Amino acid sequence: MNNTKKFWTLRYIIINATYFAVYSGIHAYSSVFLLEKGFSNTAIGLTLAIANILSVLIQPLVASKIDEGKKLTNRNVSMVSTAILLLGSILLLLIKSGVVAIFIIFALIYTVQMVYQPILTAMYFEYEAAGCHIYYGLARGLGSASFAVTSFFTGKAIGKYGVTILMILDIIFLTIALIILYFFKKPKVELPESKKAEVSNSSFFAFVKTYPSFMLFVLAAVCFFCAHNAINDYMIQIITPLGGTEAQMGIAVSCAALLELPTMALIDKIMKKISVKNLLFISGVAFLIKTLLMFIAPNMITVYISQAMQMFAYAIFIPAGAYFVNQTMAQNDQVKGQAYINCSSTLGGVFSGFFLGGLIDLSGPRFMLGVSTAITAVGLVIAFLALYVLFKKKASAKKA
Repeated sequence: MNNTKKFWTLRYIIINATYFAVYSGIHAYSSVFLLEKGFSNTAIGLTLAIANILSVLIQPLVASKIDEGKKLTNRNVSMVSTAILLLGSILLLLIKSGVVAIFIIFALIYTVQMVYQPILTAMYFEYEAAGCHIYYGLARGLGSASFAVTSFFTGKAIGKYGVTILMILDIIFLTIALIILYFFKKPKVELPESKKAEVSNSSFFAFVKTYPSFMLFVLAAVCFFCAHNAINDYMIQIITPLGGTEAQMGIAVSCAALLELPTMALIDKIMKKISVKNLLFISGVAFLIKTLLMFIAPNMITVYISQAMQMFAYAIFIPAGAYFVNQTMAQNDQVKGQAYINCSSTLGGVFSGFFLGGLIDLSGPRFMLGVSTAITAVGLVIAFLALYVLFKKKASAKKA
């Protein structure tokens, strides 16, 4: 790795690492935090669902503005998002009670962080195109490793210091992120005239008309992430009947995240041997196996095995999905493409929050996992059809 690539990669690694360390506090431990603040499972589900709905609506709008290439840039939006997260974390640290206030602030920072996530990915492709070479797989994998390490120690720290430790850690990480982002400036590069002439599909319907198979795949991904979010958001409820504790939750969450590192770090080499299309289908199969194992789990050992499937599910989907957008879309549509891929996760969170959280209160976590398994299976069928049609069209276009 040359010095220039080390320089850009190191800073992008820090941005990813701090983002996913904060993601651990806001997302992985959302139920733990909100339960401590007096929220019921249904109220938690409603909070997360509303936050995800807002992010689904906001992400494409922000992405469209960035794709226009005017005032908003990936870096500027990243800095503003980080600042909002920092302020929200400080407020949650200071507010000791008040369900309504906590609901509003937590929903806001949850929303903002989800809006920020695809922009973080799009920023890589923007900087790479400008000659700022970065090892994306390594940086994204170390982001997951940061999530893993943070989740592991947070699980232990909560038992000792209480849930306020979540916001204290978030404030530290977000301060570091804001400093790094401020100095993370790419050189100015003039786009070729052919790229300047490209028209961005700014409206949702224009985008769907241009990329119908891609949007069908997004629907499949919504199914995958409905179950994925349910497992992450309701992990403590899932493992408690199995004798699991908050510390064991930390182990389960960190195990899954840590195993993402080798897959993501090697994704460039993997893609030389396996196509993006096949990798995305493999990840869908892994999502199904992971959810099924969690559904039938009789003990914590099976829970850990289920979490280990993360290295074939989420760890493949995220980088493969990013390159999928880059390979199939015009440059002026790529930030929106990344946003729609990320919307699959957030929209999955909407269904998870509205329906699956309520199912826990109604019939328990095992019933919820059974429904999640069925939804994931449907998603796998849709993904196969979408990828088959999309890449068949692409192959036909090449022959023509």
